Amino acid sequence: MKKNTVTVTWKRDWSMNKGVYLIFIPIIVYFIIFNYLPMFGIVMAFEDFNAVRGFLGSKWVGFANFMQFFTGPNFLRILRNTMVISFMGLAFSFPLSIIFALLLNEIFYVPFKKMVQTISYMPYFVSAVVMCGLVIDFVSNNGIITNILVAFGLPRQNLLTNPKYFWLIYTLSGVWQGLGYGSIVFIASITGVSQELHEAAAIDGANRLSRVWHVTLPAMIPTIVTMLILQIGLVLQVGSDKILLLYNPSVYETADVISTHVYRMGIERMQYSYSAAVGLFNSVVGTLMLLGSNALSRKLAGSSIF
Repeated sequence: MKKNTVTVTWKRDWSMNKGVYLIFIPIIVYFIIFNYLPMFGIVMAFEDFNAVRGFLGSKWVGFANFMQFFTGPNFLRILRNTMVISFMGLAFSFPLSIIFALLLNEIFYVPFKKMVQTISYMPYFVSAVVMCGLVIDFVSNNGIITNILVAFGLPRQNLLTNPKYFWLIYTLSGVWQGLGYGSIVFIASITGVSQELHEAAAIDGANRLSRVWHVTLPAMIPTIVTMLILQIGLVLQVGSDKILLLYNPSVYETADVISTHVYRMGIERMQYSYSAAVGLFNSVVGTLMLLGSNALSRKLAGSSIF
């Protein structure tokens, strides 16, 4: 009886929303081809992969590739760099995006507000190659940032050849590139706050800062928690594109992360099984952190993604 009910419900829903389902088919096909079928390649992480023999004919080695990574001389350094760069980006970019959204909301002159928004969004849509080229020029021996630091007494040098500056340069360039774009969700959240609450707070004598603290921010908490959980889940997913464009052998000590290590070992040295193992480790840890942060948020804040 229950099965028949489900069938009838499905047929009725299909007849009412046939167009929506047809539009959704290409999306399903895309994810199956590019996201699910490639997952079969995970088996390569447990093999001594040979391109001639293929996935099914290569020698099975179990966790040997993982142990090679965990016991390697670069494991702790790579993990440290990945964690530090990720958490520095999270610590700077995430709260600054919220603050920027709050500040934009307090601008009442619409033309100026739109101009600021447009300018802040532009760096995100600039090619990473162009953006990194600008950063390289700014911190070169005669770059504008280097000249400013020299005026404050620092020695003249190419900052990208000094390992101790790489984390900060990468983080600040990320803030510059993503500040405006990262605030879009928070701006949308702010627009959903009831104006009646602001009016009631103003009648009670609350100034603008008090209304932001006691009305706007509490209303943004679900959005903030959701975005924070997603960011924590991506904490090990430091993109290799920017780092490959910025770093050089002199800063490997602080610039080499999991994604660049996978690139060098897989593409340059053709150690495919080892690279697959490192990539799988990265994905598993990221998934566990996403699940953990979601559970912690659900328990402490009462808000979660799932």
